[in-house]
Amino acid sequence: MSQPLAERLRPRTLDEYIGQKHLVGEGAVLRKMIESGRVPSFLLWGPPGVGKTTLAQIIANTLDTPFYTLSAINSGVKDVREVIEQAKKSRFFDTRSPILFIDEIHRFSKSQQDSLLGAVETGVITLIGATTENPSFEVIRPLLSRCQVYVLQSLGKEDLIELANRAITEDVILKEKGITLKETNALLRFSGGDARKLLNILDLVINADAEDKIEITDQLVTERLQENPAAYDKGGEMHYDIISAFIKSIRGSDPDAAIYWLARMVAGGEDPKFIARRLVISAAEDIGLANPNALLLANACFDTLQKIGWPEGRIVLAEATIYLATSPKSNSAYMSIDEAIGLVNETGNLPVPLHLRNAPTKLMKELDYGKEYKYAHSFENNFVVQDYVPEEIKGRQFWKPQQNASEMKIVEWLKKLWKNRY
Repeated sequence: MSQPLAERLRPRTLDEYIGQKHLVGEGAVLRKMIESGRVPSFLLWGPPGVGKTTLAQIIANTLDTPFYTLSAINSGVKDVREVIEQAKKSRFFDTRSPILFIDEIHRFSKSQQDSLLGAVETGVITLIGATTENPSFEVIRPLLSRCQVYVLQSLGKEDLIELANRAITEDVILKEKGITLKETNALLRFSGGDARKLLNILDLVINADAEDKIEITDQLVTERLQENPAAYDKGGEMHYDIISAFIKSIRGSDPDAAIYWLARMVAGGEDPKFIARRLVISAAEDIGLANPNALLLANACFDTLQKIGWPEGRIVLAEATIYLATSPKSNSAYMSIDEAIGLVNETGNLPVPLHLRNAPTKLMKELDYGKEYKYAHSFENNFVVQDYVPEEIKGRQFWKPQQNASEMKIVEWLKKLWKNRY
């Protein structure tokens, strides 16, 4: 039985590697390290099918160093220790450290991650971890502090078309079939920036056609995928589409749709912590100040889930989902921080007004740091009118309250304090 197309076409060198130019293009940070032969431990964070495993293998091949690989799904502390022992035995004098590649490192428990620390710190191994989840949440701080994090991006249209053309012209099997890439919209849409998914779709479409000459069209791709609905979802790769539908259903105040998508994730074996984290984000981004209790409840859901585990955790997720979906909505906090960041990027580091500066030394006081600052608690209602921003942006309003009972109540209070400002 022949290898899948994605495996046959796996790049062996950086020059064959498609995408991630910001990391491995000419003069980019990872390419420089690889070419210098000095590669420290690092984590690759990005969605499925963007080349994390391939990049780790290319690095090992380029450096000509022993390469060990573990999957966090089916490896335990014992497996980690065995690999570390093998690495110790395979290293001589000043030779490069063997590379240990751990796929889905976010699924490693704290004890499993702890077991890596000593070997990483002493250079027994060079760790390359791959994760689809934010390492800040999923990797223990001591290990994270010893690893640089590099973010990989979904492949763009040009990258995917280049990959498809390479497949039909260079693959040992496909190049004999006389394939023409007439249309690519459906291929790009269904692959969603995932190289592996694109190659799986291409493989399916071509293998389902007995003709010697095959013309890839949008209609052909769509028909083949409708006939084989699981073909472009190997290994649960609709993960991002379903979580997107889930969050949009909550944002759209449709509790039934939200519960349906939650059920799809639960039935599909999704990581409950992944769902809980998205609920916390939704509570802050989409419900926000319209119902500040939503963030408290979403956090309580996350904490409770870790205490009680599975399968009872599904009930906690369902309660939080329905609460968020049925809450009033406001994205005023989300919009305000993005607008403020935009202004900071425009205006740079404006100086802090003197009266707001900290004055811990005599010299600073002589320079008028903190002078004329009015201590709010010394005034009626614990409030006094004064400027809190640089002169250049005085009067700029970032937080724009929205029409809901909670924010209107806040506005009434601010109007009482600031008069005409709100």
